[in-house]
Amino acid sequence: MITSRTTLAIAVTASALMLTGCLSSGSTKTQTSAIPELDADQKVSIVFESYNYGMAGAWTDTFDELLAEFSRKHPNIAVTPQKPAGNSPNPATDTVSSIRNQMTAGNAPDVAQLGFSDLDFTVNQLRAQSLDQLVGSEEVEKNFDGTTHPFAPRARTLGDWNGETFGVPFVFSTPVLYYNASLFEQAGLDPNSPPGTWEEATAAAATIAERTGKGGAYIDCLTKAAKDWCFQSLVRSNGGRVLSEDRHTLTFADPPAVEVVTMAKNLVDSGATPALTQKQGYEAFARGDMGMILETSAIQDQFVKGARDKWNLRSAAMPSFGGKPVVPTNSGASLFVFSSDPAKQRAAWELIKFLTSEEAYVRISSGIGYLPLRTGLMDDPAGLKDWAAQNPLLEPNLEQLESMEPWVSMPGNDYLQIRDGMMSAIESAVYQGADPATALNAAQEQAATLLPAS
Repeated sequence: MITSRTTLAIAVTASALMLTGCLSSGSTKTQTSAIPELDADQKVSIVFESYNYGMAGAWTDTFDELLAEFSRKHPNIAVTPQKPAGNSPNPATDTVSSIRNQMTAGNAPDVAQLGFSDLDFTVNQLRAQSLDQLVGSEEVEKNFDGTTHPFAPRARTLGDWNGETFGVPFVFSTPVLYYNASLFEQAGLDPNSPPGTWEEATAAAATIAERTGKGGAYIDCLTKAAKDWCFQSLVRSNGGRVLSEDRHTLTFADPPAVEVVTMAKNLVDSGATPALTQKQGYEAFARGDMGMILETSAIQDQFVKGARDKWNLRSAAMPSFGGKPVVPTNSGASLFVFSSDPAKQRAAWELIKFLTSEEAYVRISSGIGYLPLRTGLMDDPAGLKDWAAQNPLLEPNLEQLESMEPWVSMPGNDYLQIRDGMMSAIESAVYQGADPATALNAAQEQAATLLPAS
């Protein structure tokens, strides 16, 4: 079961977001629209590729509902959804190679969902279309402003590159500490006082493992399959970075990162964290066999279904490293246009507007658990207010949005090798016994040879 709280009152700050290495404040956006509107009877077919569409359960069901509604609103636009081609356990891992292969064959999708980690490559190599140039920056800003509820300030620029909008942020989460309050009680811990620091989380995990025989904690940030969004948050919260602000130097072997990996390794070595794959980790938590998990809200629906009438699911903010401020980063993706055909570009833009509308976010948040990027919906009786009052799991996620920093994409054409090499080194240290400093330094030295020339 899920505990109820009072209605959320979330105030999102209007401060500007400084995106590390991704924005140039001096850029000027175009104000003109390059593509014409569609005639009412003009038939257009587009292909929409999404890694979430390849996920069974709530995501595909929600997409089917949304696309059916879009078809009713736009009967002249036919949308064919597809998942990325590939066999990875995490469909998002296949997105870039899938689109690149289709481009080589001359049949790239017209609109696609790509992760924030891929932003540099998406803009500079896959050549996603500039939305400011396609429809004009005023139209782009009008979509962000919405009818009633605008995008949260820290969300609306996540798909920008050098001050120009290439992608509209679609879905994302910050790292949330989900915990099994029933296991806390069985272990003699206070479920109303979840760990606020990693020192407290480590102690609680050990207590749960010792007294219940279940897993103490699983940090879903430490495997290659998990990518690096959550690991970046851990490192930033410990005062470090994985990449310098000028994007020229890798820093994931610096002491703050080594300390994070060492902490996680100690959890595994002590038995407080079982040595599990990413999928095994979140499945164990959903069954009630894990005390805590640091996770994206994209998996929240599985936890809700697993806990229903069996155990008490709650959520809390990401723990801090001592007195250092928590710096949550974001998971998730933006929507990009790849078509070079003006009619398909316009149809793709109409789809993007619909999928990031107030109506769509009501369905996405209530059906899956992702953050509604139009955060005012949480206080709107016609939006998500009643649902938010009954489902408080998103509260830490929304609160962390105020201090969020962006998931930084690695630079250059070899960015995936850089990222995957870093995450493989982390995985080898945490789960396979390698020395953290040695593994990270070796990976960083190798990755430095893949950086583009300054």
